[in-house]
Amino acid sequence: MRASFVFSEVVTGLRRNVTMTIAMILTTAISLGMFGGGLLFVRTIDKMQASYLDDVEVTVYMTQDISANDPNCTAEPCSTIRQSLETNQAVESVVFEDRQQAYERFQRIFEGQPELVELARPESLPASLHVKLFDPERSDVIVQEFSNQPGVANVDDQNKFLERFFSLLNSGRNGTFIVALIAAFAAVLLIANTIQVSAYTRRTEVGIMRLVGATRWYTQLPFLLEAVVAGVIGAVIGTGGLIAIKYIALDRILEATGGAIPTIELIDILFPVAPILLGTSILISAITGYVTLRAYVRT
Repeated sequence: MRASFVFSEVVTGLRRNVTMTIAMILTTAISLGMFGGGLLFVRTIDKMQASYLDDVEVTVYMTQDISANDPNCTAEPCSTIRQSLETNQAVESVVFEDRQQAYERFQRIFEGQPELVELARPESLPASLHVKLFDPERSDVIVQEFSNQPGVANVDDQNKFLERFFSLLNSGRNGTFIVALIAAFAAVLLIANTIQVSAYTRRTEVGIMRLVGATRWYTQLPFLLEAVVAGVIGAVIGTGGLIAIKYIALDRILEATGGAIPTIELIDILFPVAPILLGTSILISAITGYVTLRAYVRT
């Protein structure tokens, strides 16, 4: 009997303030959708880091005279540099690439730009040593040790480029979270206002219930559940929005990158993002509702 009464009061409250309820649900859905997008952003960045770090190399480029006169890296100083790298405990493997191999790789990379390939010549590309490390994040040790050695033109650290790239992605992620936080603040205000309006419109019946012996918690429970129900609906809509955006836009955009950015799978949204959004919506709605009732509703 009590459960059915509370349920009917929740439905009545949501229907009575339908415009504010819709606004509260939509604002909650938008904020949770942005928050979920940020979580997917983080998950995608983690996948990219794990994938790219496996292929990160330090490339030691030889000077022009070594590239031209020592095609097999058997003479000094190229052989000494190669041996030093191979015996370094941080190095997993070392592969020498002469000018012709560098030119063939250049052709493969830029095969879609024939005018650029025509301008290049093997003589314009240096020989190099491709160094793979056990721990790519320690690449700066190799860079510092070999940058100024005789015969080395320069040392290219791919990890530094990745750090700048992921720093840019992290900035985009932080921007998403900031927008989500602003939208969440608007949702909290709407939840508080909706509860206040709902309590005010039912102040007479709540007063009667208190006179006949109903506890404060029992009279305030319907208002609290209204906020939680609206939050749950907002979380469902937010999750549905993420799924829709995935199939409508994200899949095409990520496919166009040629695999540079991993695709977002449906399971990535359903778990763990969807449960996090649902739990967050319930927690925020419940806390906001409780604080509002304690601060403003004292029947």
